[in-house]
Amino acid sequence: MSLRHGRPMVVSPGPSVIPDRVLAAMAKPMPNMYRGEIFDISDEVFAALPKLARTSGQPFLVVANGHGAWQMALSNTLSRGDKVLVIQTGRFAKWWGDMAAISGIDVEVLAGDDREPADLVALQARLEADTSHEIKAILIVQTDTATSIRNDIPAVRAAIDAASHPGLFMVDCIASLGVERYEMDAWNVDVTIGSSQKGLMVPPGISFVWANDKALAANATADLRVGYLDWESRINPEMTYMLYNGTLPISHLYALHEALAMIEEEGGLEPVWHRHEVLARSVHAAVDAWATPGGMELQIPDPEYRANGVTTILTGSLDPERLAEVCEDKMGLVLGAGIGGFEDRAIRIGHMGHVNPPMLLGTLATLEAALTAMGMPLGSSGVAAASEVIAKAITV
Repeated sequence: MSLRHGRPMVVSPGPSVIPDRVLAAMAKPMPNMYRGEIFDISDEVFAALPKLARTSGQPFLVVANGHGAWQMALSNTLSRGDKVLVIQTGRFAKWWGDMAAISGIDVEVLAGDDREPADLVALQARLEADTSHEIKAILIVQTDTATSIRNDIPAVRAAIDAASHPGLFMVDCIASLGVERYEMDAWNVDVTIGSSQKGLMVPPGISFVWANDKALAANATADLRVGYLDWESRINPEMTYMLYNGTLPISHLYALHEALAMIEEEGGLEPVWHRHEVLARSVHAAVDAWATPGGMELQIPDPEYRANGVTTILTGSLDPERLAEVCEDKMGLVLGAGIGGFEDRAIRIGHMGHVNPPMLLGTLATLEAALTAMGMPLGSSGVAAASEVIAKAITV
């Protein structure tokens, strides 16, 4: 017997839930791509992009997933043989470094703990030791979706400044853009990377890079530049076509335009960040309530460093693959699988983008039902704990 025959709920941490309005926008027929509405929409999207990263820097849009934006950031600022320092606090910064290595960049990894944010003392010491400034860039991820760690980006910047190091500071916000507070200019970040399929509520396929003046200046001497990804042809182009170095991603532009309108209708980024923070705390409260020795447990022990868009949950003695099967096959809930070494010991819940209390409480209740059906010992009701967090956050 299965109860799953209704609208399924997918809570993997990206691609996130796509709003009906965004889906409808994507279904529009192809327009005249040489003039008219699509050019107006492109102009409005590019005008809005700096606000997403809180920057006056130059935005770029690349028709690719987030890995394409990684490559754009590297190829436009670095040369073969340059050294970069990757701050590893999960999996994705390391994978970004692996891509850099394939491109001929010398990659050094500052290893970290899967359950802790960046080691600021070790970072400052390593940069101070780099007296010849061989390190040309420092790479970090704000939210790592494998571990669900959130790094303190202003604190990392402070460590770089304390070492008086001139390297470019590059931050991957793919899983945190439109979810976590992020202030590119105020935090003195040189390059920011984002993507469409998480907090921005748009299917995968377009990604973004924001570059400040320091990063743009590095482009002049970068010998990794490649035609399609090159910034030079995309800055002040003679034709809108050149903003994309090819055909406009028409359906994605329609979708992003609608998603950005939804963010503005909510009141802008501040209330969006607040909603994500409340929903994240409700998930954390639920898991803490379920926790028992040898049972469910939050992967990140310190609340200050738990991401607002994704929660990695260690499943203890319970097989996470079997738990995911029960949730999907019996009740129509698709959980995020553990990745990057967590495959056999964790599940993930994505709570980013188009998510509200009914959706999230339904997810937690369904998961609690599955845990109960599978005989998992639970400390107390996670649904009740999550409801209490939400109740305290609303005004009646």
